[in-house]
Amino acid sequence: MKAISWKLVVVSVVVVTAIILTLPTIKPSLWPHKKINLGLDLQGGMNMRLRVMSQEAVKNRLEQIAQELKSGLKEEKIRYKSIESTEDGRISVIIKGDRYIEDFEPFLEDEYPDLVEVERNISEGTLTLVMGLSEEDIEQRKTWAVEQALETIRNRIDQFGVSEPMIQRQGEETIIVQLPGVKDAERARDLVGKTAMLEFKLVDRVIYSAEDKPSPLPADQEILEGIDGRSYLVYKKSLLTGEYLTEAKVNIDQFNEISVGIEFDKKGARLFEEITGDHVNEPLAIILDNKVQSAPNINEKIAGGKAQVTGSYTMEEAHDLAIVLRAGSLPAPLELENETTVGPSLGADSIHMGLLSIYIGFTLVVIFMVIYYKLSGLVADFALVVNILLIAAGLAAFQATLTLPGIAGIILTIGMAVDANVLIFERIREELALGKTARAAVEAGYSRASLTILDANITTLIAALVLFQFGTGPVKGFAVTLSLGVVSSVFTSLILTRAMFDLYLSKRKVKQLSI
Repeated sequence: MKAISWKLVVVSVVVVTAIILTLPTIKPSLWPHKKINLGLDLQGGMNMRLRVMSQEAVKNRLEQIAQELKSGLKEEKIRYKSIESTEDGRISVIIKGDRYIEDFEPFLEDEYPDLVEVERNISEGTLTLVMGLSEEDIEQRKTWAVEQALETIRNRIDQFGVSEPMIQRQGEETIIVQLPGVKDAERARDLVGKTAMLEFKLVDRVIYSAEDKPSPLPADQEILEGIDGRSYLVYKKSLLTGEYLTEAKVNIDQFNEISVGIEFDKKGARLFEEITGDHVNEPLAIILDNKVQSAPNINEKIAGGKAQVTGSYTMEEAHDLAIVLRAGSLPAPLELENETTVGPSLGADSIHMGLLSIYIGFTLVVIFMVIYYKLSGLVADFALVVNILLIAAGLAAFQATLTLPGIAGIILTIGMAVDANVLIFERIREELALGKTARAAVEAGYSRASLTILDANITTLIAALVLFQFGTGPVKGFAVTLSLGVVSSVFTSLILTRAMFDLYLSKRKVKQLSI
């Protein structure tokens, strides 16, 4: 009687807990945060295959070094004829004058020891030097670019509010992004793919017509388009970038004008104060991805490290801009290689067909068990219902995502759960055929079958866990339901059905089982 009691208590607690956890799926208003999440193939959404143009990260680094070299040589009072990054991924430096060449050599060795000399030519007091990054440094920067892009995209999607997204690296430069439930594909695409390089540059003047364009264009200036439709002649040198950004949020002033307020860290605040102090009464362009967002005039020194990015933004556009600024800029541009959109109707059809397959499989198994094992078959059928309930409860409790392959895992679990009961019932039949009593036959049947059932399910569980660890997307969905199904089927076949047999046999003297 003692053994019966603990089994019944365990069964009761587990079943009640499963019902409580599954209720939100039936009525989400009860506990919305515990509702089963549906995957991309069931609720619709979008799937993007993006390639990180990691070579651009190397190119950007070379351009940065070129700018640093110009600033460094000016500080050291070393004259140069030209410093520029070339199309083939090199930096070309021309130094004229023996004295400047002598000063340049130790400066280069001290400041940029990692640069590899590709070509050197000294003629008539002129040094022409072509340098580049080492192969090791190039590969490291490419790897870093992909890893940083992955993290940046993940941060943006998390702030965008997509439930259960799938963001993972595939191969060397490819990132797969799955966004279940997303209906505005263009907005999501812009949010993920925006480079979000924020820069502050001084403005020379606004260009209103073709006649206003300088010819030739000064080497230290460039023409950028603004979101207001106008063109701006700005200086190439970035006075401040978004790397010092700590906060970005949407603001609405008393005139209902929408803007994005940004804040810098201590170093950025100090630089911003110096910039605004040194350039009072000059226009400063706020540039995002080489497009001028606004170019306000600096009226006074601005302390505190706060600024406003203004423009004709809608609330949604301002919100998305704040997200990409907070999440940081991408280290390299992304190329959209492939995009597929799954509509909600297609997802609904998938759910309908998946559930239909579960109903048909469940019904056929229930009928077979009753016909072949009679009343004992009903015990197995009840265990099967509890088994499915436990899987649903597990999905809700762990906030796992149910996918179409996951439904296939549930169907497979139905067959595996019944298989364990078939093994036990056949053992019981053998014991009854030897003339044992019903109680002794049940005891021997469970005892002899338990080890075999455990062995089979443990090996299946190991395989499911390996699939979950190394699989992607749909494979993980299958592994989740299979793992939950293995655990629940062991419980229902070895503990639940045994408790039911023990309860039945304890209250009456049974000479023969209906099996």
